Amino acid sequence: MGASQENSGVVTRFAPSPTGFLHIGGARTALFNWLYARHHGGTFLLRIEDTDRARSTDEAIAAILDGMRWLDLDWDGDEVYQFARAARHAEVANAMLESGHAYRCYATPEELSALREEQRAAKQPMRYDGRWRDRSAADAPAGAPFVIRLKAPREGETVIEDKVQGRVVVQNAELDDMVLLRSDGTPTYMLAVVVDDHDMGVTHVIRGDDHLNNAFRQLGIIRAMNWDAPIYAHIPLIHGADGAKLSKRHGALGVDAYRDEMGLLSEAVSNYLLRLGWGHGDDEIISRAQAVEWFDIDAVGKSPSRFDLKKLENLNGHYIREADDARLAAAVRPRVEALIGFAIGHEGETLLAQAMASMKPRAKNLNELAEGALFLFEKRPLNLDEKAATLLEGEAKALLKGVSDALAGAAEWSVPTLEEAVRQVAEDAGLGLGKIAQPLRAALTGRSTSPGIFDVLMLLGRNESLARIADRAA
Repeated sequence: MGASQENSGVVTRFAPSPTGFLHIGGARTALFNWLYARHHGGTFLLRIEDTDRARSTDEAIAAILDGMRWLDLDWDGDEVYQFARAARHAEVANAMLESGHAYRCYATPEELSALREEQRAAKQPMRYDGRWRDRSAADAPAGAPFVIRLKAPREGETVIEDKVQGRVVVQNAELDDMVLLRSDGTPTYMLAVVVDDHDMGVTHVIRGDDHLNNAFRQLGIIRAMNWDAPIYAHIPLIHGADGAKLSKRHGALGVDAYRDEMGLLSEAVSNYLLRLGWGHGDDEIISRAQAVEWFDIDAVGKSPSRFDLKKLENLNGHYIREADDARLAAAVRPRVEALIGFAIGHEGETLLAQAMASMKPRAKNLNELAEGALFLFEKRPLNLDEKAATLLEGEAKALLKGVSDALAGAAEWSVPTLEEAVRQVAEDAGLGLGKIAQPLRAALTGRSTSPGIFDVLMLLGRNESLARIADRAA
């Protein structure tokens, strides 16, 4: 099965449940499926597993699709909605009933609860005991409700040659006769997944290793229907820095939080997720094109990866430095407007784009860029932070008066001319350039840190710069 199937058209799928945001772990699973399909020239499908009607929401579906698009994980064809296929799932369960690979179970909830209590007391594994496996439906009370259960094999073993975990063996005696159709006729998750994967032509099931046990149970359905089994690759889960499974206490879990709250770029998040459990030599910065060229599931490690937020932020800093200034300005603009409380318009966005070259070398996220750009739009007189106020004490005001006069007399407003003028003031005062630049920065930006002081003067322009200096000069 393995070799012939591997050489045919590859079809992968990502199948999230729409009960919340696109989880960062789910995003990595989607990325690995997408890359495997694209690397092999295959097909990548998206299935929304919305059978949990109580918890599935339209908002969650929208969040998942939004997150996928943000990460540039385009899927082939329309997304498939599992709930809409319930009749097909039931059809398969009934076909298995007809062929003798499934049976009606009339055990009541009370009986099953008592069975579990007995097994718990005896410290036995809690599983269905097969009490209706070989009984006739005629033994059941007339009109009694029933579920349809899989008649799982009891002898021998089930083997999975997993692309990540290697050879994994489970004794069939450990597998119980799981429910396929509930008493109300609705399919279980286990049945729906198998039927959908088969009908969608999925050749490779790449998912978290928390589903490995499910694979052994799902193979019972696949074999009962005489279908080809997919090739499995169960990837380790992502852990937090403390080694525990990633959870809310480790911080943001949803992809939307990395974008909206943390101000990260999609290519940085993708690159970081790619490197969580997969590698290509010592390469850390990997473009999407390189990822498609290099990715294969065989290089995914068996051990869980640890999520390191600092490493992600550093990687994001690299991508910010590489990013187009106009693109960054468009992304930073709404953040600036939220901080200052008014719209900056197209002119403001153009100014932001001009500022990016001097601001992005030190920024690790869009929030830092937005905060660093606030001085461009603040109204006079500027509010000074504590350090800036300290820088403007003592002789600073007199120095600023000298700077103001020198800049006002500059023949042109250009970096070389401005630099020459300020250096001359410093020289005349017998000071280093830094002793002049620091109070000048405080007067121009209201802060002790900013882009280079001559970049600030150019961005603010002659009139605004001179007015701000005048506000603080003696």
